[in-house]
Amino acid sequence: MKKYIDSGKKDTRSGFGAALTELGKTNPNVVALCADLIGSLKMDDFKANHPDRFFQVGIAEANMMSMAAGMTIGGKIPFTGTFANFSTGRVYDQIRQCIAYSNKNVKVCASHAGLTLGEDGATHQILEDIGLMKMLPGMTVINTCDYNQTKAATLAIADFDGPVYLRFGRPKVANFTPENQTFEIGKAVQLQEGNDVTIVATGHLVWEALLAAETLNNQGISAEVINIHTIKPLDNKAILDSVAKTNCIVTAEEHNMLGGLGESVARVLATNNPTPQEFVATQDTFGESGTPEQLMEKYGLNADAIVKASLKVIARK
Repeated sequence: MKKYIDSGKKDTRSGFGAALTELGKTNPNVVALCADLIGSLKMDDFKANHPDRFFQVGIAEANMMSMAAGMTIGGKIPFTGTFANFSTGRVYDQIRQCIAYSNKNVKVCASHAGLTLGEDGATHQILEDIGLMKMLPGMTVINTCDYNQTKAATLAIADFDGPVYLRFGRPKVANFTPENQTFEIGKAVQLQEGNDVTIVATGHLVWEALLAAETLNNQGISAEVINIHTIKPLDNKAILDSVAKTNCIVTAEEHNMLGGLGESVARVLATNNPTPQEFVATQDTFGESGTPEQLMEKYGLNADAIVKASLKVIARK
């Protein structure tokens, strides 16, 4: 079993900020818009160095999306920045009508997603954003796992023509993927080979999946771990090739089980190779206030939950 090393905990939002800084220097068409959360989205450096390409729209997220859509007509590549709840739920109409329907080249960049937003509570902890975004025709949906991958994804979507939803988070988490990786949209990353159970995870749950695989290995169970950083388009081949070996699968995500990665995987299996599946996700509920660790434990979004789900799905084969 390959051992992955945490090179030092970092917040994924800082990976976005670092990449935006780099894009500011290398791509003159990149512009940034923010809804009064410059520090939270780590957009400070871009603003300081490119004030003519930075737009502070204030707490007016709907206007921000409409402005971004308009900027693409002149060849600009807008990156919008605010919390995931405000990036999707508050402005769904504008994203649908102005961006997705018109296939505008806007990058909707959303921080503070999921339960790990923590103490701000249920009103800010959106757990349905992946579902909202993946249902929009033409929308690419990306959910990165660590600082390095978030930076690589941010750089990659600048070269991608079309609307993108990029989801990342607030807390410092394990940083374990390669520093200078090439990010390929729609291509899953196999982190570990295995024969007994497939674990596909996205976002903050990828590291937890690796920890779970180590525990399972100590019990004599061989787990295959796949990092699904792109929810849409989904890498169907990677999933089907894996379950052809293991004959069962666990999906793990910091999102509602309704509408997220798990349901997308279930569709692939149902139409190609029906396979036992267990879901590690929130169970159709809102969140609450608490530390990220407390919430991930209470709502069953950690390595222990993935181990239990793996043992359960193996028994169903």
